[in-house]
Amino acid sequence: MRTIQMTLDDDLVKAVDRVSKQLHKSRSAFTRKALREALSRYNLEQLECKHRQGYERHPVTADEFSVWETEQAWGDE
Repeated sequence: MRTIQMTLDDDLVKAVDRVSKQLHKSRSAFTRKALREALSRYNLEQLECKHRQGYERHPVTADEFSVWETEQAWGDE
């Protein structure tokens, strides 16, 4: 693990300190978790963007999934 120095607004530090105290976690532990969650969210957004771009380049055709219609079970029969 590495120690880094960051510059944060005073209000942000106060809010982090308040919440991390309520959670019985250190400021560092709280920040590590927040950064991991932000990176995970960023990675998911990138995957969603690639997915969206793929469908924009190759849109679904009207009958693309029609072969599966007979396989659907809605439970109301």
